[in-house]
Amino acid sequence: MAIQFVDLALQYEALKQPIAARMQAVLNHGRYILGPEVEELEDRLAHFTGATHCITCSSGTEALLISLMALGIGPGDEVITTPFTFVATAEMIVLLGARAVLADIQADSFNLDPSGIEAAITPKTKAILPVSLFGQTADMDEINAIAVRHGLPVIEDAAQSLGARYKGRQSCNLSTVGCTSFFPSKPLGCYGDGGAIFTSDVSLATAMREIRAHGQGRRYYHTRIGVGGRMDTLQCAVVLAKMERFDWEVGQRGNLGTRYSRLLGDCGVVTPVIAADRTSVYAQYTIRAPQRDALCEVLRRLGIPTAVHYPLPIHRQPAYAGFHDGSNLPEADTAAAEVISLPMYPDMDVTTQDHIVSAVRQALEKIKNQ
Repeated sequence: MAIQFVDLALQYEALKQPIAARMQAVLNHGRYILGPEVEELEDRLAHFTGATHCITCSSGTEALLISLMALGIGPGDEVITTPFTFVATAEMIVLLGARAVLADIQADSFNLDPSGIEAAITPKTKAILPVSLFGQTADMDEINAIAVRHGLPVIEDAAQSLGARYKGRQSCNLSTVGCTSFFPSKPLGCYGDGGAIFTSDVSLATAMREIRAHGQGRRYYHTRIGVGGRMDTLQCAVVLAKMERFDWEVGQRGNLGTRYSRLLGDCGVVTPVIAADRTSVYAQYTIRAPQRDALCEVLRRLGIPTAVHYPLPIHRQPAYAGFHDGSNLPEADTAAAEVISLPMYPDMDVTTQDHIVSAVRQALEKIKNQ
């Protein structure tokens, strides 16, 4: 059985006609930059999340950059974030001349631990940037409460969690700003790069729209420093087509994640812990295994693709070594050494999932007997 880590071809087969129709409409009207599909997608996504404003942009990375710029983050400032994330989270902070201040994660959720945030706040702190990792939101109420006490905005990096709920509310509408990604393998992906920013602050929304288009208040009138960060109309068309069954896909991801955990719960790995007051879209189905590297190798030989997100946390990356001395981040270091992600996509059938589970059990038994 040929197993894919993420099977986008199966998804495309189910959505071929609406995707073709949406893309053909763009080809017919020819407005490839800021065409009508851009505004339509922004309206749909704002309604989906409950945020007042949605600003599409060229990638999830650009969403973070534009958000930080709109908040005025710059040289000498500090932004508190997690060490256990894709590098773009810290990268955008540093590119603006600010300092990424790293606080440790929770062992069960892999998300930023609110208990470590307050001690990291200094007079230079200008924002808190939690990441809703692997499809589940961080403890946003606790983080927001800390931010309110210190007069700080919160940016949720929700690149992996669009569609997840926290206490009945949608990820991306839980703080001052929410940012997501439409990278193809994300829960809601396009066929290239794309992203979106969410806020209910009208002044921030105005700033973000201007920054996205080179800081233009109107054509050739530049009110602020900006970037070329627009999302292509064709990519918006793809996401609009995919939104037609996104609720179903979110439900399928939840069902598959729950089933994985039930089938793997007694075999010696640590399955994801989803808090009772939230849901996960399982952008990755990530387990902990003390002999992670050995497990990856045996599964590879058995034809099961895996991924490790992320083998080197931010404070162990050569480019970021000067931002943290590597101490007091034990949970991030442990997670980086133990996590392994298994295949996950909404069109996976139970036969395929059973085959993966059987291979994991076989691999663990083989390692145990070595």
